Amino acid sequence: MSAPSATAAAPARVRTGGPQDDGDGAKVIEHVLGWTLVVVIAMLVAQLGLL
Repeated sequence: MSAPSATAAAPARVRTGGPQDDGDGAKVIEHVLGWTLVVVIAMLVAQLGLL
């Protein structure tokens, strides 16, 4: 009895919701949240006098 080949033993690829799966709405939300985080960090740095 021979061992199964690597392609036969490999399961089907499972999509994990990477960038290819995002719709346009998700990209906009991600972009807005990213810039919001940048602004919050800048405000924190300014308030603490670290700049």
